[in-house]
Formats: sequence, C-alpha cells, structure tokens
Amino acid sequence: MGIYPLSVILVKSDSKGDRLLFRYPHMTDHIRESGQCTKRKTPYSLINTEDLLQSLTFPTSNISNGNLTGLTDEVLSTLFAVKPELYEQKFELKINDVRFVGHPTKVPSHASKEVHSPMLCNIVFALHAQASYSVVKCYYNLSKRLGIALRHEEKRCGFLTDELKIMVSTHDEIAGRSEGESDCDESPYELILQRSSLARGLKSVFSNLSTSGIVSIIINKWIQVRFCLPQKVHLSHKKGLLDPEIIDRLVLLVFFRCLKSLRPYHGVLLLTDPLELLESLQIDSSPALKRFLQMYNPLKSLQTLAADSDLTLAQVFQLASHLVYWAKATIIYPLCESNVYVVSPDAALTNQLLESFSEQFPGVCLLQVISDFSLPTSISQKLSPLSQSQQQTQLIKIIIWLLKNQVLLQLHTYVRYVPTVYGRLSQDAKDQEIHDTIATEESESIWSAGDTPKGTPTEIKELTLTAKEDILYDYQSEDYNILSDDKKLLDRLCRLGYFNGDYHLEEIMYLENIDRSQLLQLLDKFRDILMVSECEDPTIALFYNNSGS
Repeated sequence: MGIYPLSVILVKSDSKGDRLLFRYPHMTDHIRESGQCTKRKTPYSLINTEDLLQSLTFPTSNISNGNLTGLTDEVLSTLFAVKPELYEQKFELKINDVRFVGHPTKVPSHASKEVHSPMLCNIVFALHAQASYSVVKCYYNLSKRLGIALRHEEKRCGFLTDELKIMVSTHDEIAGRSEGESDCDESPYELILQRSSLARGLKSVFSNLSTSGIVSIIINKWIQVRFCLPQKVHLSHKKGLLDPEIIDRLVLLVFFRCLKSLRPYHGVLLLTDPLELLESLQIDSSPALKRFLQMYNPLKSLQTLAADSDLTLAQVFQLASHLVYWAKATIIYPLCESNVYVVSPDAALTNQLLESFSEQFPGVCLLQVISDFSLPTSISQKLSPLSQSQQQTQLIKIIIWLLKNQVLLQLHTYVRYVPTVYGRLSQDAKDQEIHDTIATEESESIWSAGDTPKGTPTEIKELTLTAKEDILYDYQSEDYNILSDDKKLLDRLCRLGYFNGDYHLEEIMYLENIDRSQLLQLLDKFRDILMVSECEDPTIALFYNNSGS
C-alpha cells in the first residue's frame, strides 16, 4: 500500500560526532553474512574498507518481510546526520525501494552556562519508495512535530539530553559486553526500550501508525503530540475496500472539498459515540467543538446545529470538516421521512458485521433489513400509520447503524428538463398555440375601431410571434401574467438552471425556499417534460468507492 512505515529511526549529531541511537523495529532476528561483520577483534585493529566494499554485494531491495534490512547503523547515521545548512528543512532520501523522510531539528543545549554547538535531532521514517506525495508529506509533518516537541522539552528541562545519555550509555554498555566475542549482532535496543521513555514513545508512534493511523503520545508527561494519518484512518474505516489511488485523492481533497461542498442543509453523522468523543478531547480543546458535540443529532442540519450551538455557520462547517478528516464523522442529509435509501454497492456483509448487528439489535435479522432496501425505499414507506413510537425509534437507530457502517447510501431526486411533443418548446405545439392566440385576438378586436394600430399587420404578427416565443423566458412580458403559478415556477426554475440535472430537490428547496410539496406537484403536473432520476449527492458520494473521482 505504501502508507505503512517500515521503521522509525532516531539520529543525533553534535560536537562529539553523529550516531544512530534508536531504531524500531530493530530486527534482532536479522543475521548478517559472515563477510559483513565489521566488528573489530581488538580496539586497535583496522578495517580494510577497500576489500570490504569490493566484497560486498549491494542488494536491489532493502525490504524483507515488511522490515527495513541491509543498512547498518553506521550507514544510516552518516546519511541522516546532515550538515547545518540542511537543518529545519525537509529531508528525503531514496535508496533502492525505501524512501526516508524526516525533519532535521536544531536543538540548543539546556546547559545555558556552558557554550555548546547546537545539537541535531533527526527522527526519520522509512517508507516504501512508491509512497505517494500525500503520504510522504504526512510523515514529514509528523517528524517535524516530534522534533519541535523535543526541542521545547530540551529548553524547558533538558529532557532530550537526558534521554540521549541513556541511549549512548546503553550502546557503550552493550559494546563493552561484546568485546572479544564472536557474536556481532547483539542489539542494545531492547534494553533502551526498558530504560528510555523517548524510545518507548517512538515505538508507540510506529505501532499506532501501523494499526489505527492516529498518534496520541505525551512526551515527558508534558507535551501531547496528536497526529492523524488520513490514508490509514479512512482505509480502516472503509475496511480495505478503497483503492490506494482513491485514498490518496480522498486525502488531498477530503478537507477542502468537503469544506467547499458543504451546504447548510447537510447533516453530520458521528462514527463514534458522542460521549466517548467528548471524553477523548484534550482539556484545552476548542469550546466550540465541545458545544457542537453536545448539541449533535443526526436529525439536525448544520444550520440547525449552528443555531443550537450558538456558533456561526462557517465555524460549524470547519468543525464538521475537521471531524471528517479524522474519520470521526461523515456527511449525510438529516434523517427525515422523505429520505430514500438503497443498499450500497460497496457493502461488505462479513461475519463480524452480522455479529455486531445482532448484539446491537437482538431479534432483528440484518439480511432481512438489507433486503428491504434492495430497491430505493424511503423511511415513510417503512413506517406505517399504526407503527408505535418504539418501532419508529428502532428503525431510525437501525438506519443510523447502517449508515455508519456504510451499508446504505442515500439517493436524491434530480430533475432534468426534456422537451417533447407535449412540451413548451415543441415547434408544432408552439405554432398551433400562436395561431390560436392570434385568431382569438383578431376575433375579439383588442383595439377599438377609433384606434390606429402602430405598424402594418405583418409587423404586428411578427411582434406577436416574438412575444409568444419568449413568453416563458421574458419575465417582463405583458403576457406573462396569463400563465398559471405552476408555469411561472417552472419557468423560473428552468431559467435558473435547476432543471439541468445538477441539482437535487433538497438543494432546490433550500436555495429557493420552496416546499417539497410544491416541487412534487410541479413534477407531477409537468411529468411529460420533466425527467427525474435518483442518485447520490456528490458531496456524500466522495466517501464511497464507486465514486472516487
């Protein structure tokens, strides 16, 4: 996939030299070839580097069973201990099929009374070389955040210096034990994990990136670093159904496109329990987010949530997009009786899903519920007038559960104007209407005998033809008042482009402040020229595999 890290590596460089202090996983089971053991037999022996380089066979791959291999600590420390000119810049290096990403951070010494050259701290992530730009950028941002947090703690209490001393002393201790021994693969990293809180934090970062995609660690019990790897989070949410290319496009567009495409009539569906989400928030988290979650209800629109939370609509849009980015919520249309749902083509009916549904709704068969939505079905069709409130509540809960697990998707009604022989733009019908109108006007003598008509009869006929041809397109026409209210509404909506197939009923209702009953009456009265179709809202379709574009 290219989104999972191969390794996390910590390198330091100061006046005493550069050194790789920690890496995870440390590959204790990796066995080098006998010719690659570069350990000195005595402290005074020299290594013939020329013969060593000539005898080495450089591999074309540095990945084995999903782990980083073939690169020694000495090689990596030399590569990652960059020059001061590259401090505080993006570090990216590709070797064979591995890409290394980091942010070399300049860390001043905590000992203010002594003069020390600045220390380099570089936390590097090893990724697959085919990792996309969006993935590489995310890992770079994480490395930068961790470096900034370590620099802060070093200034505050010398945390980084203490941790590096622990790692260096452990390396020296293991090296002392290994003197004179034939085994050159003894690793000090297990012992470092036991002694160093920073090493345990880096291990936690690696594990969280590989499992959930969400990192939340507290460095030195003081600074909390939170990070979201959207590619992994949304992939886990989709249970592996999304193509990697779609995931990358989703991550690049999810926040900004979501923010741009949101409408006040949209709603939010939390994918986790609201109370659990509130409890997981930091103490200094946004009060607006807390109010938003307290007022949350899948039956409310974003506009209603903004009013109930005493927030601006722009704030609610940003909060909703933020929750979507962290895979804590998805965008829906607020639940109401007119909503139409159908089984999603991406629905994966696994045993785990069936068991989860049975635990949530005892006595209800998931397969039976899904069969009821094999064809587009509205909530009102599932509710009978004799249904009790308890049954209605359970149905709403079931639909919410199905939406959370993306078993159902909502369909909206789109309208397209299609001229037919019965439509207003049919030439034969238009000519007949104009002919009948002219005959009626001539027979009823619109002007009196004493009036002198302006223009010749031919000019009068041409003016009449023009007026009748544009009657449905010219609001200022004198004959516009002879149209019925429904024709006026049809004319106005066609003029504004709502019936070109790009707007669904809910959006027309919001933008033009029209009741659903008015639109449904219009569709029924002019069904000969108004074609309807049901499909997804493009904003919501962004989160489904079948519409990854």
